[in-house]
Amino acid sequence: MNTTQATPETLVERATSSSWRKSDAVWMMGLYGTAIGAGVLFLPINAGIGGLVPLLIMALIAFPMTFFAHRALCRLVLSGNSACRDITDVVEQHFGPRMGQVITLLYFFAIYPILLVYGVAITNTVDSFITHQLHLTAPPRALLALILILGLMTVIRLGKEIIVKVMSVLVFPFVAVLLFLGAFLMPHWSADIFTRAMPFSGAGQGGLLSTLWLAVPVLVFSFNHSPIISAFAMSKKAEYGDRAEQKCSRILVCSNILMVLTVMFFVFSCVLSLSPEDLAAAKAQNISILSFLANHFNNPFIGLLAPIVAFVAITKSFLGHYLGASEGLISLMGKALRKRGKPVHDVTLDRLSGLFMLVSTWLVATVNPSILGIIEMLGGPIIAMLLFLLPMYAIHKVPAMARYRGAASNYFVWAVGFIALSAIVYKLL
Repeated sequence: MNTTQATPETLVERATSSSWRKSDAVWMMGLYGTAIGAGVLFLPINAGIGGLVPLLIMALIAFPMTFFAHRALCRLVLSGNSACRDITDVVEQHFGPRMGQVITLLYFFAIYPILLVYGVAITNTVDSFITHQLHLTAPPRALLALILILGLMTVIRLGKEIIVKVMSVLVFPFVAVLLFLGAFLMPHWSADIFTRAMPFSGAGQGGLLSTLWLAVPVLVFSFNHSPIISAFAMSKKAEYGDRAEQKCSRILVCSNILMVLTVMFFVFSCVLSLSPEDLAAAKAQNISILSFLANHFNNPFIGLLAPIVAFVAITKSFLGHYLGASEGLISLMGKALRKRGKPVHDVTLDRLSGLFMLVSTWLVATVNPSILGIIEMLGGPIIAMLLFLLPMYAIHKVPAMARYRGAASNYFVWAVGFIALSAIVYKLL
């Protein structure tokens, strides 16, 4: 029997760590804001084309897939010693400098392509709004993209804390509007999806297995908030100390439940109100489901509201993903300079990172590649390596994470990670 008596200091510490603070709510909304962006706005397109069965399966696995993977990544970040400043430092501590560089590079390329996706998405959203809702001639694409990305970079220059607060504030009206749009579409629901035939076996084009196989990367991408996990875990570690893991898990549960419920209601509502031909047209036009809805329904109110919501959603996610992409790039540049014995100036690296993000995002937004193509070929599979496979590998190899071994959820995360990663092979073949 444990006879250890809890001291007043211990009781105060436990009460403080278990209470819900304002900062916890801010981070919960920040996590939600990072995840809910272009991925969610394109999820109904990919999910709905396959019919009802794949959609139901994705709805069932959405929460466990999202929570277990992000909790594992958060635990990896928290497993580092007090000298670690971010996930790249933690990986280098556990796996050595060489492996640390490889993982840092992977971390950067897991997030950076998503930033490019948001640059394309926000340009297309505003261009569609000007053309279809305002009935004006949009500026040249290169100029419009530059104006939009410069505006986002201006917000970013205000600092990380401001970014998180901006995202958390924008989440509340966004959730309300997302639910409203889902409810607004209910009178347009039809039973077409229940009559669509789909083979229940086989991996051929149009079959259930192939549909799920290609949908998993988009699903991974749609609920991904890994870019902000490093900053989130480090912030909670500084605030809660040894009890940061329990607090992070609690915040993740609340945030993930909120995002899965709101997103899947919105997805089902969109799919039930549009035909497969409509969804295929939205994919061909390379625009979000909200922009398509604004153009599809002859309703001035929805035509005005949907693009604004899309703009806010993409803006939130751009800001959140910039934190992760910039963190990875600065770490790569800093390590390269130290290896050559050159001085490292954090301010200079931050400015160089910002300039690179601005120019590259602007160029890609001007070219306008397929958004879903980037997600399927780069976003989902690379995120799977970082978010699903890396933490699971660390759990089985790193002594500091040994206590998490043997959990059934680990095997589930392994499976989803390999499915998302293998989808790129399927696309190439």
